[in-house]
Amino acid sequence: MNDFPFGLVGFDLDGTLVDSVADLAAAVNHALAEIGRPPLTIEQVRPMIGGGSRVMLQQALTATGGDERLDDLLPEMLAFYAAHIVDHTRPFPGVLEALDALRKLGITLAVVTNKRERFSLALLDALGLTDRFSCIIGGDTPGLVAMKPDRAPIDLLLRKCGNSGPAAFVGDSIYDVDAARAAGVPVALFAPDGGGVPGANAVFADYRDLLPTLTRMAKAQPTI
Repeated sequence: MNDFPFGLVGFDLDGTLVDSVADLAAAVNHALAEIGRPPLTIEQVRPMIGGGSRVMLQQALTATGGDERLDDLLPEMLAFYAAHIVDHTRPFPGVLEALDALRKLGITLAVVTNKRERFSLALLDALGLTDRFSCIIGGDTPGLVAMKPDRAPIDLLLRKCGNSGPAAFVGDSIYDVDAARAAGVPVALFAPDGGGVPGANAVFADYRDLLPTLTRMAKAQPTI
């Protein structure tokens, strides 16, 4: 037994566990180039990430002149991304150590992302991360009725792994915060560049601080 306050910790993927913005931006720019649009910078693409591939491309198209070609370009973008999924994507510093520390305590770990399941699995497999997680829920996982910020993905997580004990969620965006809070799960926000999202129960900037952050977050909750 241990006195860690959570038995289950779920994580978002892009922007939370892995820094994937360069590969996502390359895929977006490949789609834009197909219709002669100018490329976007990584910093322009970064805030477009989190709502799933369709939302990301729609925002990129809107920013460069209109989204009337969205349905045509989405398969092009996804095919390019599948071929370049970990060209530059890497876990954030300290992620592996934090995950392994949680597992050593017997904590059940999961991924809940709006990224399509096949891409989520391919990315995690390529980085050697898959085996660290008891379940992986993507934006199109069977049984899922809606993506974050809807609470449905967190509810599915709890149905699959909820017997592990009290749950917490770790994310980096308003999609994560809104979904977790709607499901009644406390949420810690990973914000390596500072800032925050309204509604987060806690904020941390370095994965070396993840376990202490979760512990402090639990103590601040009236019930867990």
